[in-house]
Amino acid sequence: MTRQELIHEIRTKRSFLCVGLDTDLKKVPKHLLDSEDPIFEFNKAIIDATKDYCVAYKPNTAFYECHGPKGWESLKKTIDYIPDNIFTIADAKRGDIGNTSRYYADTFFDYLKADSVTVAPYMGEDSVSPFLEYENNWVILLALTSNKGALDFQMTVDHENKPLFKKVLAKSQEWGTPENLMFVVGATRAEGIGEVRKAAPDNFFLVPGVGAQGGSLEDVADYGWNQDCGLLVNSSRGIIYASQEHDFAQKAGEAAKALQTQMSEILDTKNF
Repeated sequence: MTRQELIHEIRTKRSFLCVGLDTDLKKVPKHLLDSEDPIFEFNKAIIDATKDYCVAYKPNTAFYECHGPKGWESLKKTIDYIPDNIFTIADAKRGDIGNTSRYYADTFFDYLKADSVTVAPYMGEDSVSPFLEYENNWVILLALTSNKGALDFQMTVDHENKPLFKKVLAKSQEWGTPENLMFVVGATRAEGIGEVRKAAPDNFFLVPGVGAQGGSLEDVADYGWNQDCGLLVNSSRGIIYASQEHDFAQKAGEAAKALQTQMSEILDTKNF
């Protein structure tokens, strides 16, 4: 999916919502567990209920890979089922030396047909550039995350008092462009989103942490907005586990619609 196609979907749906498909068999409604592929059956129902309110889906691949070949099958079926006009994110956090990254890129872009993949930047350009060689596919690079351990490295400053995450932002923009490079920025550090926006004014941000993790949608929009919206705000647990009963899909749709309504109001306020 191109940048302009993504922006078109945001305008059309009045939404910048990404639904995280972190499907945990321990939390899937019990009546689905007897089906041939309970993960896919759950995801299919969630997608049917939420597709009118979101512009992206983000399956975290760890929730699938742990089930071996069957999990990979569920993941592929899920991505294949997502409508073509909705942006797909393989949340895999890959990144390795060049030849290995090339095979990772083949996996997520050629085999799974995802629009994008999350990538860790620590090993530098040759671990990221193979992903950037695919036309109309995206790298979503970890920039400033909201987990406790982020303080261990990302906020470490150099002799110029510049934090590591800002060096990652500056250097990585030499590798890709706003047409194929996004950044992961955690929602629970609102001021941090503003700092990342100053350093990367034109790129889209994938923002996890709204909802169950306590991040504020309004703060994300205030600090992270750019001329093209520039935001994909993810909600996982708050939507897909809104209910664990037979009405799980209905409740997921209601939760997604509630967020979309807030987003529509923000887009109106921003005259977008």
